[in-house]
Amino acid sequence: MKFRIIILILVVISGFSPRVGLAQELNCQVTVNFNQAQSTQVTDRQIFPQLQAFITDFLNNRRWTSDAFNPEERINCKLIIDILKVPAQNYYEGRAQVIVTRPVYGSNYETVTLRYIDNAFNFPYRLSDPMYFNENSYSNELTSLLAFHALIMLGVDYDSFSKQGGKLFFQRAYNIMSLANQSAVGGGAWGAQGDIRNRYWLIENLQSQQFVPYHEALYTYHRQALDNFTANPANSRQQVLDVLTTIRQVSQQRPNSVVINTFFDAKGEELFNIMNEGSREDRQKAFTLLSTLDPAKTEVYRKLLR
Repeated sequence: MKFRIIILILVVISGFSPRVGLAQELNCQVTVNFNQAQSTQVTDRQIFPQLQAFITDFLNNRRWTSDAFNPEERINCKLIIDILKVPAQNYYEGRAQVIVTRPVYGSNYETVTLRYIDNAFNFPYRLSDPMYFNENSYSNELTSLLAFHALIMLGVDYDSFSKQGGKLFFQRAYNIMSLANQSAVGGGAWGAQGDIRNRYWLIENLQSQQFVPYHEALYTYHRQALDNFTANPANSRQQVLDVLTTIRQVSQQRPNSVVINTFFDAKGEELFNIMNEGSREDRQKAFTLLSTLDPAKTEVYRKLLR
């Protein structure tokens, strides 16, 4: 459990600056894979370790909030970038997987709060180019991509600790998307056309009023179900069933939405494990909800009917 509010109170009382001796928010493991790159344009493969080092520094050594974090409270996440194509010198086309985890109170278990694949992680990059970033203007595609995903990571994590706790982060990510979409370079996955799971639709869902119950369900799932599971597993399972019922209601309004799809990408196995030890009645309810919301895993969920 995080104690950011308590830390902030102590900071105010002591007059101590919250940024002194405290860590940045993200603890992101960055991997840049280039073995799949299809091109003869890659003349210096040493650029990839340096690119990985830049991305790691950009995400982990930048202050994204004014909140106080202790080193052990940093948000654990991964950004795995696969460079798939280099169609021109110093331009890279790839795919990025974003994974965010959070500890579960009273256990050694970490739950995945986000698993999202950005299928159009495309950007120009040269070692000699300055990499500017200003949240209120578009200046660079790579830094816009990184900032967007950093704010999504923060928003999802904060959502899991307080009701709609990620709202301000999602608003900031939406602003980055809008600026990039208006730029001459940053169209594509920043826009409404094309892939229904792209960055535009991800942040559109997270910003939409139709998804407010979903955000509140995330809080219920993590703080009231998972964090209390060790103390009261039966009650936690009822909370999970309530969450799934809420998500079904949202899904009926916005079918095939990227946010709900990513929820089950992250939680499918976990949900099965939680409900698998429940009563026959709870397992039946869980199967009905899960097979409807996440039909791709129906055969996995069918094991709940044993």
